[in-house]
Amino acid sequence: MPDPRVQLTVDGVTHDVEVDPRTTLLDLLRERLDVTAPKKGCDHGQCGSCTVLLDGRRHLTCLALAVSYDGAEVVTAAGLDEGDELHPVQQAFLEHDGYQCGYCTPGQVCSAVGVLRELADGHPSHVTADLQQETEASDDELRERMSGNLCRCGAYVGILAAVRQAAGAQR
Repeated sequence: MPDPRVQLTVDGVTHDVEVDPRTTLLDLLRERLDVTAPKKGCDHGQCGSCTVLLDGRRHLTCLALAVSYDGAEVVTAAGLDEGDELHPVQQAFLEHDGYQCGYCTPGQVCSAVGVLRELADGHPSHVTADLQQETEASDDELRERMSGNLCRCGAYVGILAAVRQAAGAQR
């Protein structure tokens, strides 16, 4: 029996590939499609280095089987810019020195974009105090929502400042 085929649009480019049903989305992206922005960190869904936007929502690709996402749209940190112009989150990371070594940065940036979208859509988090009011991008909200993305360099102060700035820029 042949392996199933999966069609994915990754950073605007459509790919139609045959994949072993056991292949993670991360491995498909990195090893078969040469999309290296998402990083393999822990490979157990604990560090967030592999985060992408999957059909508009942030998602850990190391825990996702590629065959489950036939027809999906994947946006990596490399696909967020608009030509020569950085995405506001990428620009804010640059301005607030949120990059450090850069290994976790693509996942951090994708997660931040997803966090800002969740806030705009009114999704509560674990620390949202009042579910009846519009959720604000407070430091507690941003820390809680970004808590699944680890930075071994400890650039959290810069990352928080960058996400806070991007949240203000998108209002």
